[in-house]
Amino acid sequence: MTPDVVEVAGRPVLVWRLPVPWLAMSSGVLGGGFGERHWVLNASVVKGYDRPDPDVHLAEIAAELRLAPGVGTAFMTAVDVRDVVHRADGGVRVSVTTGIGAYPTWAAGPAGLAEPVGTINAVCWLPVRLSPAAMVNAVATVAEAKAQALFEAGVPGTGTPTDAVAVLCPPDGPAEQYGGPRSAIGGPLARAVHAAVAAGLAPPRPGR
Repeated sequence: MTPDVVEVAGRPVLVWRLPVPWLAMSSGVLGGGFGERHWVLNASVVKGYDRPDPDVHLAEIAAELRLAPGVGTAFMTAVDVRDVVHRADGGVRVSVTTGIGAYPTWAAGPAGLAEPVGTINAVCWLPVRLSPAAMVNAVATVAEAKAQALFEAGVPGTGTPTDAVAVLCPPDGPAEQYGGPRSAIGGPLARAVHAAVAAGLAPPRPGR
């Protein structure tokens, strides 16, 4: 599933418009949770972004793009979303924007740190329906694969405090019961996310 690249208020946005809704498990600040979603957004924002209402901001972007209100999920990042990395494996397709900022974070780090952060956003499309439990398992698989790529690249952290993920699957058909990294769907998902994050950690293209 390849997104369109558009601009809103001079900033690039990735937008996936779905002809039929897909089931999603999302941590997006807008449209997070579990349920059917008709569209997905990943929007670039300025570095040092400090609006206190990112959900409202994303809803404004969706409205500018004439997307149906309340039936999608959306993310934001300070990296240029045009540097998105797409990878596929075993019918799974992923699109990842990778920003680790100056201070990648260990998940079990000290409390109360106010560090400048980056964001790794992963939008993952699965070829078959998963049960709700398997969708949760698939989200964990994304996190494991991301952490593996960071470790292998020598990044001192497991991610950033603002990383987000959406795992989407068709709403119909027999449901796979497992989404872990050794399952029929979780294995390809892990490999695709790992490859996308690893590529996203490479130096940016000239002109970015």
